[in-house]
Amino acid sequence: MKMDSQMVMDFAQVSKTYGKVKALEDITLNLAKGSSVALVGHNGAGKSTLIKLILGLIKPSSGRVRVFRQEPTSGAFNPLRCKIGYLPEQCLFQKSLTGRETLIFYAQLKGLKAGKFNDSLERVDLAAAADRKVGTYSKGMRQRLGVAQALLGAPELLVLDEPTSGLDPIARQNIYKIIGEEKERGASVLISSHVLTELDDRIDQVAILNKGKLTAMGTIPILRRKVKMKSEIILSAPKLVIEQIEKSVGTPRDCTRKRDGVLSISCDPENKIAILEKIMVFGAGIENIEIQEPSLELVYNAYSNSNIGGAQDV
Repeated sequence: MKMDSQMVMDFAQVSKTYGKVKALEDITLNLAKGSSVALVGHNGAGKSTLIKLILGLIKPSSGRVRVFRQEPTSGAFNPLRCKIGYLPEQCLFQKSLTGRETLIFYAQLKGLKAGKFNDSLERVDLAAAADRKVGTYSKGMRQRLGVAQALLGAPELLVLDEPTSGLDPIARQNIYKIIGEEKERGASVLISSHVLTELDDRIDQVAILNKGKLTAMGTIPILRRKVKMKSEIILSAPKLVIEQIEKSVGTPRDCTRKRDGVLSISCDPENKIAILEKIMVFGAGIENIEIQEPSLELVYNAYSNSNIGGAQDV
């Protein structure tokens, strides 16, 4: 089987066992150039094993792994390693080096030309601490330094394991802003994270691992439909208008009065527009309308608690 030229990473029926333990079982997934995938799953689901396979730290027990069209543990892959930016879950740096010296060290490992790296440090808000020893950095500062080293050399593939660990809300937003910029540049991004609420609007597809198996892969809307998750329309209006809307919608079991003046209507995504058209007939009588779609966290919970799998975004 040939690897598509647009695929930066390709797993074909990959399994990895440690003795009698199946860390991964029959995994088939890929990552296209310029796209982003969130890798989610419980502790022990196989996420770390999958990342080690991408980096060429271990070999699969069976199946085929290709990154940049090469097998990651082969000698032919060595020149390609500088095209990968990797952020481990725990960032451990030499405490006696400064932030700037740390980046110089990692740049040399990648075969990059020495530089001052002012732009890299400023990008992660560490310019003011560039010449302080890493031993004086907080956990959040070390995390941001880890992101800076992952970005060295404008990598074509970013593998980020818990990229916002230990960061405050503003720093989290900045990291995802940087990830978005890298994606726009053409980089492919694989994010492994337990903080699912951060990922809803920031990734193209989701790969859900459960006990070493790929339970589902696809866009969030497709995965929602696969497990028949409903949209929620929430509106505010006077009591009389709400009563009229309930009659108009015609499905009492899907209507819930959350509190006085607030009605929630649960519906299938394909019926959402038709229901909104019925609601809008009441025009000025409606004070506010919100549409809430099931979050990635809810989607993940649904797949983790069901036997449905194999959703593909084609």
